[in-house]
Amino acid sequence: MLDYIVWNADPTLIEWPLTIRWYGLMFAIGFWIGFNIVAQMFKREGAPERWLGILLIWVAAGTVIGARLGHVFFYEWDYYSQHPLKILYTWEGGLASHGGAIGVILAVILFSIFTSKRSPLWTFDRLVVAIALVGGLIRIGNLMNSEIFGHATTLPWGFMFVRSAEWHYLYEGQACHPTQIYEALCYFALFGLLMWMYWRRNAGERPGLIFGTFFIGIFLPRFLIEFIKNDQVAFEQDMTLNMGQWLSIPFVLLGIFLVIRALRRPRVHIDYPGRFADDKAVR
Repeated sequence: MLDYIVWNADPTLIEWPLTIRWYGLMFAIGFWIGFNIVAQMFKREGAPERWLGILLIWVAAGTVIGARLGHVFFYEWDYYSQHPLKILYTWEGGLASHGGAIGVILAVILFSIFTSKRSPLWTFDRLVVAIALVGGLIRIGNLMNSEIFGHATTLPWGFMFVRSAEWHYLYEGQACHPTQIYEALCYFALFGLLMWMYWRRNAGERPGLIFGTFFIGIFLPRFLIEFIKNDQVAFEQDMTLNMGQWLSIPFVLLGIFLVIRALRRPRVHIDYPGRFADDKAVR
């Protein structure tokens, strides 16, 4: 019986007539399922259907722009400050989840100001349920790319990432922690918890409770798993905590604050008409 797993997955699912990579497919599936989940929430609470398309545009833009700029400023500013046009070359890789989180936060705030006219917490409490699912699927995409894995391990579920140049350089012949799977399982579990909170416990009636739980459930596992994950950039080698961990701490603290705040405040009654609102009635 082998005490390791040889991981040789092809990151490309289809090459002709259109190249489709697993990472992009996971991202697209996540957005599609997430869109439908949020649509059902909006319908349940009688929000206008028109808001869905607008929110999708804001969130997609915030995710991509924020994740790209997060990588640029948090991890490789020395390089990109000398090659600013390279910032636009997103196909070369380089996205940071913490930057994506900041981008989504700003996008939702703008959506709330210009479209919904509601507190951003109302949107966050519904949107992050879908984002937890997307986060798990993206980590599966990372697994298919043989990237963002962990240190060497003797555990029986260790992976040998034979398609990774980084693995051959650092760990040739050794199995490594499949940290992509660790994070994906955490995010899928969080998705299940948030779905239960919203649909079974009506947690949307406590503004900020789902949002705060999301922050804790995403960034606390991320903080812990970083201890066994390879550094993304060279300057992290001499850091007690790496950049991903330092960036996770404020999100965890904010999550704790939001949960405590939500539980201390009275529940807000929400009607559930089960249909989209007449758009003219909310303009």
